[in-house]
Amino acid sequence: MAAQTGLAISVGTSQPGLAGGVRYVARQPILDLQGRVHGYDLRFRNAPEVVLRRDAELAVQTMLDNEVVFGLERLTNGLPAFITCTSEALTESSVLVLSPVLAVLGVPSSLEPAPRLVEACRALKVRGFRLSLDEFKWRDKPHPLLNQADYIRMEFTRLREVERQQLYKEASSSVAMVAQKVATYEDHRRACALGFTLFQGDYFCHPVLLKKRKVPANGRSHFEIVRELYHDPIDIRKVGQLVRRDAALTFRLLRLVNSPIYGIYQEVRSIEAAITVLGEATFRRVVSLAVLSELNGDQPPAILHMALVRARFCELAARQFGLDADEQYLLGMLSLLPAMLCVPMEEIVPILPLRGQICEALAGTMNDERRLLAWLEFHEHADWESCDRIVNSRGLDSKRLVHCYVEAASWAEQPSAA
Repeated sequence: MAAQTGLAISVGTSQPGLAGGVRYVARQPILDLQGRVHGYDLRFRNAPEVVLRRDAELAVQTMLDNEVVFGLERLTNGLPAFITCTSEALTESSVLVLSPVLAVLGVPSSLEPAPRLVEACRALKVRGFRLSLDEFKWRDKPHPLLNQADYIRMEFTRLREVERQQLYKEASSSVAMVAQKVATYEDHRRACALGFTLFQGDYFCHPVLLKKRKVPANGRSHFEIVRELYHDPIDIRKVGQLVRRDAALTFRLLRLVNSPIYGIYQEVRSIEAAITVLGEATFRRVVSLAVLSELNGDQPPAILHMALVRARFCELAARQFGLDADEQYLLGMLSLLPAMLCVPMEEIVPILPLRGQICEALAGTMNDERRLLAWLEFHEHADWESCDRIVNSRGLDSKRLVHCYVEAASWAEQPSAA
C-alpha cells in the first residue's frame, strides 16, 4: 500500500467514561516550502454512527471537548492546529476553550458571511485567534473576512490568474496561501508558481518512479549494513567495516551515540566502542535510524517522521497482539522506503534482510504480520470503515490500537526519537 500512503497522520486515544469509548483524530500535516511541518489539519471521528450521520456540529463540539481533555499541544506538539468550525461554534463562543496560541479557526466558504458571523470572527481575532478561510472560492465581491484572514486554504487548481491578482490585492499582506489536494510533485511545482507557500496533500509520499529506476548503489550498501545488524550476535568487526565506508553515515552514527539523549557519559570514538557501550539492541536501533535518515536525504523530513511514528506504533501494538516487536518496528519503518528512494517496493524487497512473511507484508500481502501496518495506513487516511473491518476480521482491539498510536505519535516528537 505504499503508493496509497499520504500525509494524513492520525492520533487517537481512549479514556473511560468518554462518549463512544474510543476517540480518533486524524491529523494531516501542512508543509512549508522546505517540506517541514507548519501545522496540522485535525479531523474528528468519535464512533461509527458519527461517520454515517456526518453531523458536523457534533464533530466540532467533540473536537473542542478533546482540547479540554487532552490539550491541542499533545496533538500537534505545539504547532498550529487547523480546526474547521461551524457557524454555531464561532458565534456562540464554543471555541473559547481552545488555545489562541495554537488554534487556527477555519471558516468554511459554504457559510453565509452574515453580520453576526463576521462580528464574532473579528472578536475572536482580538482575542488572539488566527482565522483561515477554508475551501475558499472567489466570489463576485470580496469575502468580508478576507482582510482578517491569516490563512486561505483552497484547491490550488481552482485559482485562476485574474483571481490570484485580485486576491492578493484584497487580502491581508501577511496572509499565507495553503494549497490543498496537492497529490504529485508536479502539483507542488504548479502551486508554488501560483504563489502558495503552504501545502496539504499526498504529494511527498507518492514516489516519482523513473523508467527502469533501480535502487542506488549506496542504498544497497545500507541494506547490507541492516542485514548484518540483525544477525545474532552482531559481528562487530564486520559491521564496523561496513559503516566506515560511508562518511556521512559514520558521522551521523557517532553524533547520535555521543549525544546526551542516550545517556552516555564517556567518549565513543569507534563503531566497535559504540556497540559495546550501547549494547546490541540499542545499537541496532541507532544504526537503523541512521541508515533510514541517509536514504531519506533528498526527501522532505516529514517522511522520516512518519516512518518513525509507524515503526513505534507497530512495535508497541505488537506487544499487545502477540507479534515480534523488533520485526514490527522494522516493518513500520521500512514501509515508506519507496517514498524515500523513489523506487517501487518490488525493487527493494528482494535485497532486504528480513524473513519471507515480513517481506511479503512490505510488498502488500495482507498476512498476519501486516495487520497492524494495514490498520495504521487506513487510520492515516481517516478511512474509519476499513479500520473497523481489520479490527473485526483480525482479532484486534480499537482502544488498545489508538492508545498505542497516541504513545507512538508523542514518542516520535521527542528529540531522542530522531
